[in-house]
Amino acid sequence: MAVTSVYFHPVFLEHDTGHHPETADRLVVVKRRLEEADLDLDWIVPPRADVADVARVHTTTHIAIVERIAGKGGGRLEMDTVVSPASFDAALHAVGAGLHAVTRAIDEGTPAFLLVRPPGHHAGSDRGMGFCLFNNIAVAARYAIEELGVARVLIVDWDVHHGNGTQDIFYEDPRVLFCSFHLGNHYPGTGAIGESGSGDGLGYTVNLPLPHGAGDGAVRAFFSDVLMPLAHEYRPELVLISAGYDSVAGDPLGGLTLSDAAYRWMAGTIAGLCESVGAAGPVCFLEGGYDPERVASAVISTLEGLHLPPGEISAKLSPREAKSLSDLQGTLKGTWSRVFE
Repeated sequence: MAVTSVYFHPVFLEHDTGHHPETADRLVVVKRRLEEADLDLDWIVPPRADVADVARVHTTTHIAIVERIAGKGGGRLEMDTVVSPASFDAALHAVGAGLHAVTRAIDEGTPAFLLVRPPGHHAGSDRGMGFCLFNNIAVAARYAIEELGVARVLIVDWDVHHGNGTQDIFYEDPRVLFCSFHLGNHYPGTGAIGESGSGDGLGYTVNLPLPHGAGDGAVRAFFSDVLMPLAHEYRPELVLISAGYDSVAGDPLGGLTLSDAAYRWMAGTIAGLCESVGAAGPVCFLEGGYDPERVASAVISTLEGLHLPPGEISAKLSPREAKSLSDLQGTLKGTWSRVFE
């Protein structure tokens, strides 16, 4: 596999959230640790996206609100979602990173990690929420479909919080297969097994809510018994990852217990999928993760997994986790009968 591109722009540090879990220190620590690590990385300063590209996903009203709040010196979209004077520019560069990365992935076969903020997967078409202003991964997927001729996109979301914005944007669209595992009964309160898409998109939204404390065994089972069989049937042309690291053990806003080895294994498994079906990617978009040192270690493991054999992780599965997995397979049988007989 090619050298991994890492996208970073200094303006991401100027998105000032004040006393808040999602701060610039997350990127400062990860960038320092990546520069110290023995990894072959190509650092790229991302371009600023055009507003027209953001509008592929978001309403012009929402875009204008973010721009106006930033222009007036800052404020909040909602209680926990901050806009500072530099936030609009930072958000456009975060979107621009995704557009540049998917173009390179398709044209040159280059995997990428987007060290960006603000994050994106909670942002819906007409609102920002959950620390997110624009949905970086959704804009990139829509751009790949509309401008780059991609017919099928797989989005894997491993953040501890369900990516409700991404789900809503593609809920009726079979051109995007959205697969998420996350902590159940947790913010933002979405992501139940029964949320599986509608209309032409029925069966193309896949959610596995997990109990508090679930870890590597549940992840391994989800990938092995659901995600990989689905992906091989779907045969994506582009694979994107909402790479949230609040699912790591010990995160202050988390509740799952993934090890660094799990991120290495997931990244390696997805990289192997891309190779086997001829898909571009993976392109990883930083989402959550609120202990900077833990995030940095997990990001390094992710990047190692893109290039090295992924190794093994625990296969231990609790009865409750096994039932959730079985329930999910049952929900998907109607659309994916060839996969879940």
